[in-house]
Amino acid sequence: MKTFADLGVADDIVAALAARQIINPFPIQTLAIPLALKDHDLIGQARTGTGKTMGFTVPMLQKIDCPGDGRPQALVVVPTRELAVQVTNDVAMAGANREVRVLTVYGGRAYEPQLEALKRGVDIVVGTPGRLLDLAGQRAVDLSQIKVLVLDEADKMLDLGFLPDVERIVALVPAKRQTMLFSATMPGPVIALSRRYLSHPTHVRAESADESATVPTTSQFVFRTHQMDKPEVLARVLQADGRGLVMVFTRYKRAADRIAADLEERGFAAAAVHGDLGQGAREQALRAFRNGKIDVLVATDVAARGIDIGGVTHVVNYECPENEDAYLHRIGRTGRAGETGTAITLVDWEDGYRWGMINKALDLPFTEPEETYSTSEHLYIELEIPREATGRLPKAQQSREGLDAEQIEDLGETGRRRPPAERGAKSGAKSGGKSVGERKPRTRSRSEAPATAKAETGDAPARRSRQRRRTRRGAPVDGAGSSSPTAE
Repeated sequence: MKTFADLGVADDIVAALAARQIINPFPIQTLAIPLALKDHDLIGQARTGTGKTMGFTVPMLQKIDCPGDGRPQALVVVPTRELAVQVTNDVAMAGANREVRVLTVYGGRAYEPQLEALKRGVDIVVGTPGRLLDLAGQRAVDLSQIKVLVLDEADKMLDLGFLPDVERIVALVPAKRQTMLFSATMPGPVIALSRRYLSHPTHVRAESADESATVPTTSQFVFRTHQMDKPEVLARVLQADGRGLVMVFTRYKRAADRIAADLEERGFAAAAVHGDLGQGAREQALRAFRNGKIDVLVATDVAARGIDIGGVTHVVNYECPENEDAYLHRIGRTGRAGETGTAITLVDWEDGYRWGMINKALDLPFTEPEETYSTSEHLYIELEIPREATGRLPKAQQSREGLDAEQIEDLGETGRRRPPAERGAKSGAKSGGKSVGERKPRTRSRSEAPATAKAETGDAPARRSRQRRRTRRGAPVDGAGSSSPTAE
C-alpha cells in the first residue's frame, strides 16, 4: 500500500501527517497529489468524505515558500464558512512542521483581526467569495503573488450563485498560476467553469464511472413517515445501539430550532446550526458537537458541506432533501475516511415525487419506502433500537454536558441578521432592561398634551373654554355670543 512519501510529499509534511495517524493516502489523493506537485492544472472528483481536501492541501503547502514575503501565495475559495474552517485546520495540520501562516476570511466575523493578520503577513488565504472581494476592494489583501488557486466544492458555489464573485476573484490573481478545482459532482456549469479558467486540466476521478455515487460503507434506510409522528420516530432512532454523534438535517431554519428544542425537552443533548445564527453561536454549537458536549446537531444544508467531524455514526434526513446532490452531501457526513455509517431518510407523503427523483438519479433500491410509525416493529429491528426505547431518553443516559457547557466566543460579528427572539432581547436591553412588552409608553410631546393636563396636575388654572360663534351663510345668528347654542 502506498504512503504519502511514495507520492513525492516532503518529509516534514509526511511527519506532520504521521503524527495524526495519517499514513496511507486515499484514492483521490493518490491520483491528485503527484500531478499537482508537477504543476498540472487539475479537476479532482470523488465522493464526499473521501479525502479531497488533503488532495490539494498537501501539494499546495509544498509549492509555496514558508514563510514568504507576507503576501499570499495560495488562495482557496470555498462556498461556506464551515468549509473554510475545515480547510484551514487541514492546512495547519499538514503544515505543522513548517512556518506557514494561514488566514481564514469569511463574513460574520469582525474585519479588524483579519486586517491585522494581513498586515502582519500571510502565506495562504482560505475564504468565502463575499469577504474576499470585500477585502480586495479595500486593498487589504494583495492577490498579485498567488501561485496556486483552488476552487473547492465548485458545484456548491454555483448552486449558491457565487459564479460572478468567483469570476471577479479569478480576475484578481495572476494569469500564470496553477489552478485546481475540486468537487463531489461535476454538472455542466462546473465543466464550463473549468474550461474557462484551467489550462489543459487533467481530470482525476477516484471511482469508476459505473460505481455508486454513495459511499459503500454507509448503510442507507428510507422510511415513509407521518409528519406528526416524526418526533417520536427520531427519538427512537437516537437510542439505536452503538450510535455516536448524530446529524439531523432539515430544510428550514425554524424547523431546525424547533427540532433541537424538542429533543432537549426529551432529554437529548442537542443544538441547532443554521444561517440565522451568528457565527459565534454556530461555532459554539460545532465545538460542543466536536467535543462531545452535545451529541445531536440539527442543521440546515448550510452544514452539509465542510463539516468533517469524526465519530458521526448516524445522519437523519428529517425532511427529504431537495435533490440528489443535497442527499449525497448530507449523508456524506457519516461513513467518512473508510468508517462505517448509517443514513436514515424520513419521507413524508407529500415528498413522494421528490424522493422518487432522488432515488432514480442515484439508482437506489427505495422506490416505495415502507410505511413506518414509531411503533413499527421493523423500525426497531432494522436500526437495532432496543424494544424498551420510548420517546424520551432515560435519565440514566443523560450524561452529556449540553451546549451551555461550551463557551461562546465573541467574534465581533458585523452585518448579520439576528433571529426575532434575539432582536427583541437586544431592543429590551437598550430600553433600560425592559422587554418589548414591559417598555414604558412614549411620553407625549407638548403639542400632544390634552388641554386639561395642567388643570389636572394643579400647576395652572383651568383654561377657559372658547366661545363659539354661530353663523348662517356668513351672517351672525341671534344669540351668537352665547357659549351655548340657542334653540331655533
